[in-house]
Parts: sequence; structure tokens; C-alpha cells
Amino acid sequence: MNRYNKKNLTTKLLVITFTIFYIQILAAKEVIFEAGHPSLQNWLLPDLPSMPKDNILNEQRSELGKMLFFDPRLSGNGTISCATCHNPLLGWSDGLPKGIGISGAKLDRATPAIINAGFNYLQMWDGRKKNLEDQATGPMDTPTEMHTDFKSTLSFLNNNVGYSSAFSNSYPNEGINRKTISKAIASFERTIVSNNSPFDKWIRGDKQAMSKQQISGFKLFLDPNKGNCEVCHSAPNFVDDGFHNIGLKGQDLGRYPHKKISVLKGAFKTPTLRDISLSAPYFHDGSALNLLEVVEHYVKGGVGVQDLDPNIFPLNLTKDEKQAVVAFMYSLTTKPVPFQLPILPID
Repeated sequence: MNRYNKKNLTTKLLVITFTIFYIQILAAKEVIFEAGHPSLQNWLLPDLPSMPKDNILNEQRSELGKMLFFDPRLSGNGTISCATCHNPLLGWSDGLPKGIGISGAKLDRATPAIINAGFNYLQMWDGRKKNLEDQATGPMDTPTEMHTDFKSTLSFLNNNVGYSSAFSNSYPNEGINRKTISKAIASFERTIVSNNSPFDKWIRGDKQAMSKQQISGFKLFLDPNKGNCEVCHSAPNFVDDGFHNIGLKGQDLGRYPHKKISVLKGAFKTPTLRDISLSAPYFHDGSALNLLEVVEHYVKGGVGVQDLDPNIFPLNLTKDEKQAVVAFMYSLTTKPVPFQLPILPID
């Protein structure tokens, strides 16, 4: 065999090897829409998110964080708490198109639900907070939100027997300060997890957990030529930890002021779809009143704004297909369990 034929054969073998390898990759990624199928297991979430080494979750820390989360005495005028906006009765949001802060102050954006926030890479609609510890005291520092006077708050907490004991048990030798307050609240927020929805049960093998319509909606959700939803709402938490301009009109620059890249103008963090049926209205501006309006927005491909994300384009979905996608999103809601409010220490 001459040198040319050897080279030609080698090239053919490389092409064949690469083709086989590529087919194997495609096969590995093929989704089989059967309850419990191995190709679906990447959608399952763990029971708890990861946490920093200096704030490992335990019962004492989460209970302390719960008290702080629900205590209006941490606000500037003693009338508003974290739970005022992140209400467990309203899907850990507030049910309003735009948030309302201290003394009725109107906020610029909708209140994001904190469900599964511990799994996020960055926090807030614009990603300006790097983790839950960083985010926890953000609303306290904001004049239009909680407007906390930390000097007075720290004095109150240090002189309150119940809180002093709780901090001592939760963070021995660390004291009561901004850092331990943020660590405690973050610990509580990491316990707000949704991972046992009908969808999760179906993924684990329960054939009766999802209806035929919901399974059809899941197929459309994954199909890049139909719903194209997975490109942003990806496994397992239905987020990609990215920021996208989805074509909503308005002057809010979103992520851009914090990371000045043109594609991030008007771009906002992808929210999880888990428990999404509990936290209407939707989008950062609260402009969609229900999930069907959300789907209709994407079917239109946005509203022709500048810097539109390349993954946003008009979709070809029939009325029945739209309803199927909505039905699928309802399957992502974990059945609520009774939530026990904390007893706040009086003195």
C-alpha cells in the first residue's frame, strides 16, 4: 500500500471513528419519554443545595434564619420583614406585578420567588448578588425596601435574650453582626426547596404522576423547533444561570449596569419554573398575569426590542400545544405542606 493510500485510509478511519463517536453522543442525549427512563434522570434535584464551608446548614441555623426572615422589627420602621415580600402563602413572592417596600414605596421590579434560590449561581434579577449570604442583607440596605438601621438592629438583637441565645447556639464565638445575620437568613432560604412535584415523581418512575397532556407539553418544552424552552430553562432546576433579553418593552437595563456587555442590555436572570404556578404574575416587570400569557409572549418572539436574545424567535404552536406547555408547567409544582411560622422572641 503506497503512502497516498495509507493517508487516505487513515483519513477515512478518522472520519468513521468521529461519526460513530458523534452518533453515540446523540444517542446518549436522546430523551425517551417514559416514566423513570435513565435519559430523564438529569432532571432530578438533590434535597439541598450546596453551601459554603463556613455556613453548613443545621437546624439551629435554619430556625434562627426563619425568625429573622419573618421579623418586621429588623426593618427601619418595624413594619416590614423579608416575608412581607416573600410570602409562603403566595409562592414565596407577593402576588404583585411590582414589589412594594417600606411605607408603601413602589419598587421597579417584580418580587422574585425564593424557591430553590439556593441552587442559583447568582442572585437577584440582575445577578448583582453572588450568593444567598450576599443577597440576604441586600433588601435591608435598600432605602425603599426594608431600610434597616443596622446600629439599632444589632443593639436590639444583642439585648434580646431569645435572639442572643439563638445566635450563640447557631454561630458560637462569631457574635451578632451583619455576617451572622446574613448567614442565618441564607441558611433558612436553603431549606425552601421544591423537588417532589408530579414531574419529579414521573421522572422517578410513577407512570400515573403526569397526564398525557403534560407529557406532550414536556416534549414541546424540549423540542428546539417548537417550544425551545430548555435552552434557558434547563435541567435540573429549570434555569441556565444566564441572563437574557426576552423582548419586554421598558427602560430597565437589567444585567448590563453590572456587566457592561451589549448583549446584556435588558437581560434578566432566568427564573426557575419549579412551583411556577404559585407565583403569578410573571417576568421581571410582572407583565404576564398567567402562564398562558407567558407562552403567548414567547410564541410572538418578544415585541421587537433591541438586543433581543438570539434564542427568542416566533414559535409555531397551536392552541392545543400552548395549553399542553402550560399543563406541563403546572406539573412542576410540589404539593404544598403545612408551613409552621416561627415564634419570635419578645425579650
